[in-house]
Amino acid sequence: QVQLVESGGGLVQPGGSLRLSCAASGRTFSGYAMGWFRQAPGKEREFVARISRIGRNTYYTDSVKGRFTISRDNAKNTVYLQMNSLKPEDTAVYYCAADGGVVFTTDPGEYDYWGQGTQVTVSS
Repeated sequence: QVQLVESGGGLVQPGGSLRLSCAASGRTFSGYAMGWFRQAPGKEREFVARISRIGRNTYYTDSVKGRFTISRDNAKNTVYLQMNSLKPEDTAVYYCAADGGVVFTTDPGEYDYWGQGTQVTVSS
């Protein structure tokens, strides 16, 4: 079992920044690739970013490339999502998730553990 707890969400103006954190406990954190997903009201959960087990490889959905950065600190069992130049369309509940598989995936159904989510609202 892996327990994930997100934090860092809030209300921010367009163009602003937020940094989300996801603290993990339980099984060895470095044994999992980590992803960030988001879900806006009335929409399906969508992939945002993914980082490999030791942080060497990252991948982003096109809409956040150049604005968001995923990183991890395996010594602190934490994954981060730095979000810059935020837009109203980034408004959603953001979730972190752990993937114990060996195949790269952006499919939320393939991730093994999920946090409870943190709300991000971008509005003036």
